[in-house]
Amino acid sequence: MRLRVIAATLAALAVGLGALGAHALKEQFLAQPTAREWWDTASHYLLVHAAVAALLPLYARVAQWCLLSGAILFASTLYAMALGAPHWLGAVTPIGGVLLIVGWLSFAWTSLSSPSPKL
Repeated sequence: MRLRVIAATLAALAVGLGALGAHALKEQFLAQPTAREWWDTASHYLLVHAAVAALLPLYARVAQWCLLSGAILFASTLYAMALGAPHWLGAVTPIGGVLLIVGWLSFAWTSLSSPSPKL
């Protein structure tokens, strides 16, 4: 239950941050187009992975944690760089990406080893 609350909150945050980037930060992004790309990528990845984590079955806890922590790490470093943080943070971003991949693979593994519901 707690993971789903976190995931839903992150999804809402992703929508809000996406809107912030599209409207309130538009002028700031004109000066550095790469910053807009980072912002959009961060919002997209955060929203997709938060939504998926919220919808995963309860037996996929490891996958949920990996997807949520990966999305937070991946998106937060991109958001920070888009707002002017040092670009060395870009070296941290792939750690979030690896956690996302581990989350998806964990879900695949868990799905293979769990009984499937009969429809």
